[in-house]
Amino acid sequence: MNAANQPFLALQHETPGVLSAMVAVFSRDLRVALRQRQDLLNPLLFFVMVVALFPLGVSPEVSFLKEAGAGILWVAALLSVLLSLDHLFRHDFDDGTLEQLVLQPHPLFLLVLAKTAAHWVLTGLPLVALAPVLGVMVHLDGNSIGVLCLTLLIGTPVLSLIGSIGAALTLGLRSAGVLLSLLIIPLYIPVLIFGTGTVASAAEGAPVAAYMALMGALLVLALTLAPFASAAALRISLSNG
Repeated sequence: MNAANQPFLALQHETPGVLSAMVAVFSRDLRVALRQRQDLLNPLLFFVMVVALFPLGVSPEVSFLKEAGAGILWVAALLSVLLSLDHLFRHDFDDGTLEQLVLQPHPLFLLVLAKTAAHWVLTGLPLVALAPVLGVMVHLDGNSIGVLCLTLLIGTPVLSLIGSIGAALTLGLRSAGVLLSLLIIPLYIPVLIFGTGTVASAAEGAPVAAYMALMGALLVLALTLAPFASAAALRISLSNG
């Protein structure tokens, strides 16, 4: 057993509280991800490349970029998160760690929530940090950039939570990446619509409270339902494997 899996051995022998178990899973995923930096950099490089190449492929006009900039950034962020989802459970499945996770005495949905939170910290949060720089690149004004960052801060956890369901369902399947995209992208559409709509309203000087409330509702709904669905999908995938 490698050093990265030591938290799971500790969980088995000491049976700590649920919060301690979640922290152990969260910290372990962070450590493992930092040892595989290429998996962290690929979504960020993809995010930057899509936004940078879009004006070259479509139109470099400032008026067009101001109007379409929020949509460009949101689509790029969505695809970047989707690109990283295949690794959410894959490495643990390959080295047998996932079976240990399922056998823990703690509720599986809480441990899955901890893994999803680690995925968001490693993938979604860096996208939020990069958004202001790329927002300037597509000529968004300061107010629109601020609203864009806020929508990404609320929306990217929803993308990770929904994506965890698809990642669990396609675990161990051939061509899982293609199937994962087909399953998840339709569920991402409401987040994309509300995210871009919020920034568009801010650019026009209209109130954005209603949009933000809807995005907050999506986050609460995803936090409530997605961990249960992901845990159930993991059990099904492991039993079929």
